[in-house]
Amino acid sequence: MLVREVAGPIGAPVLVLLHGLAATGRLNWFTAVPALAEHYNLIIVDHRGHGRGMRTPNFRLADCADDVLAMVEVLGIESFIPVGYSMGGPIAKLCWYRDPDRVSGLVLCATAKHFLQSSLLPIANTFYPGLIFSARMVPGMIRNQIIDGMVRGVPKGARRDRVRAELSASDPASVVQASRAVMRFSSNAWASRINVPTSVVICTNDELVPPRRQYSLAKSIPGAATFEIEADHVACVSAANLFVPALLKACHHVAASIGNKDGSQNQSAARA
Repeated sequence: MLVREVAGPIGAPVLVLLHGLAATGRLNWFTAVPALAEHYNLIIVDHRGHGRGMRTPNFRLADCADDVLAMVEVLGIESFIPVGYSMGGPIAKLCWYRDPDRVSGLVLCATAKHFLQSSLLPIANTFYPGLIFSARMVPGMIRNQIIDGMVRGVPKGARRDRVRAELSASDPASVVQASRAVMRFSSNAWASRINVPTSVVICTNDELVPPRRQYSLAKSIPGAATFEIEADHVACVSAANLFVPALLKACHHVAASIGNKDGSQNQSAARA
């Protein structure tokens, strides 16, 4: 598993940055890394089938969460804060769900409890097998279609070429499977049980993940703080001037809440 580490202040909290669908860790977070690294230790990963992430015949969000948990175990990290963007949001929540003692807080960006109405799932289930088959049979064609969609809006030139080169390492079949996994995902049954400090960054102009679902996610998690930005779903790149300050505030809120919680627990222990 490819891991990029960016050292922050000694003893600072560890943020594990989890990217969105069809992106890579580098593309999703490059605008935020310099600012985050002034305050936190960072770990940036590529999820399965994305960029230089490990290859797998079947993509599952739960496996991505287990990859992260295994990674922090190997690195000797006792606790961490998953920071999830879009698809990374479900992976972040699944990290808490599968190992709540190791996850000390959550930062969720442009994401939701669920992404597709249940009534539309049968349609998606009939559509995806053929697309996955095509991605395996003619991967180059499907890869180019995915990349064309991702670079739409990026001006021609060196930056666009770098984005295309970064995305060309992805496995198109895994990306299509990941899309299906996101459509099927739901944390409706257990999001209200999340009991760690949580921040939700909401993109109010998001057309891919409707803002009402982002607000619903925040409302479902007890005590979650919201940080709004007037931007679309790819705010991490297209509106970095708005996203990065909001992300910093969201991370600071969680880190401070963890510190206050730990302090209260220590005081209670001392009194006992």
